[in-house]
Amino acid sequence: MRVGIVILGVATGVVISVHAAAQGLAALSSQDATAGLKDALIQASGKAVGQLGTADGFLANPQVKIPLPDSIRRVESGLRMVGMGRQADELVVSMNRAAEMAVKEATPILVDAVKKMSVQDAKSILTGGDNAATEYFRRATSAQLTQRFQPIVKQMTGKLQLAEQYDKLAGQAASLGLVKQDEASIDAYVTRKALDGLFLVIGEQERAIRRDPVGAATGMARKVFGLVAK
Repeated sequence: MRVGIVILGVATGVVISVHAAAQGLAALSSQDATAGLKDALIQASGKAVGQLGTADGFLANPQVKIPLPDSIRRVESGLRMVGMGRQADELVVSMNRAAEMAVKEATPILVDAVKKMSVQDAKSILTGGDNAATEYFRRATSAQLTQRFQPIVKQMTGKLQLAEQYDKLAGQAASLGLVKQDEASIDAYVTRKALDGLFLVIGEQERAIRRDPVGAATGMARKVFGLVAK
């Protein structure tokens, strides 16, 4: 009997908590809810760019460090066998430095995507899963970010002659079906990996805000996600 009472009490508490959160969200105006969400997205994207767009932001982070593509590791091994290991290492460093430089250019595009967000987008993100905002960014900004990143990546990787050799060897291998087409160009590969890293870290920031709005967000974002998290 006591167990039944305890279970009933816990269930009642959950219902009350959910009801209270729903009432709190309902009490917010649509304008406030949207403003809070936009505030949170700008904070999350800003932290991600700040984390990655610095020296070793990619290179020292195992989660986002850009290696040579798996499908051309045989090229890397061959380079080392003929005494070109240093150049291969320089290429890896150059790829990651290029990503770090490129990511610095992401902020205005991400902020613009937040400003253009529709009410329906905002509603879907607020009530969506842990990565709803990150997926919105991916849909809304990938094309523009690719266009902005690639010239920067090209400039950085072009400083090494090995980058040209990479493109030549990988391009030949791709024509034979031995290398994925999106890995045939070093610039396209680094740009894609830079975007993957950016969205990965934005996703981490989004989850942090959803889990702990008080500790991870400020202002209206804290208020709105505090209600959602209850």
